Amino acid sequence: MNRPGRTRTYFLSDAHLGASYITDRRGHEKRIVSFLDGIKDDACNLFLLGDILDYWFEYKTVVPRGYVRFFGALARLADSGVRIVWFIGNHDIWLFDYLRDEIGIEIVDTAQGGIPLEIDGVHFFVGHGDTFGRQPCSYMFLRELFHNRVLQKLYSAIHPRWTIPFAHGWSSHSRKGVGYFAEPKLTARARAAVEVQARLLSADDSLLRYIVIGHHHVALDEPINDHCRLVILGNWINRSTYAVFENNKLELKEFEL
Repeated sequence: MNRPGRTRTYFLSDAHLGASYITDRRGHEKRIVSFLDGIKDDACNLFLLGDILDYWFEYKTVVPRGYVRFFGALARLADSGVRIVWFIGNHDIWLFDYLRDEIGIEIVDTAQGGIPLEIDGVHFFVGHGDTFGRQPCSYMFLRELFHNRVLQKLYSAIHPRWTIPFAHGWSSHSRKGVGYFAEPKLTARARAAVEVQARLLSADDSLLRYIVIGHHHVALDEPINDHCRLVILGNWINRSTYAVFENNKLELKEFEL
């Protein structure tokens, strides 16, 4: 049971901790830790909607180095009674049982873009968002490969000295030439596809109030119809945006130190 005063549910995504294209990685981590420490007295739920880590792969007996302050902040929240749910994204796909067993985080993998939730009697649809809306066939093919258990076993047999630099290099290369540190923008086609799926979800559930996703790196809050809103959480690189739900209302905000 939550302690008195804990009435808020927080949502954030796309921190990309450890990304090689972030110049001050330690400062980046400390900013996120400062946010997490700041919600410890009023948070009842924390939903991490994917790509929190730029790369992560858990081997059977070892895990990657780094993120000690971040994991410590999550542990403090969990130990104080905050429910933490981590929806894996397309960068932190390979979360298995380490954070679940060590910290008590619930790990959720969604194939259909998200799952329905009910918070304080309000209906949500929540997910990372990488399969929300139309995606290229090449991307969906790669996603299936990365989720394949046999291929994951084979990948785990390769020494981390090769896999980790390769993964970070691939991530960094995918950001080149897209103006990543400028304000990200959804293309008209991508935005239309997301909005179409949002309207379909809302049509199927007349009680649905909020659709909350990440992945697209834009901060967006717009009505889908007269009873449902679409909220895209943005990112924690060029901005530090998140959403907070309290008193039956969801607001998109920006964290500043």
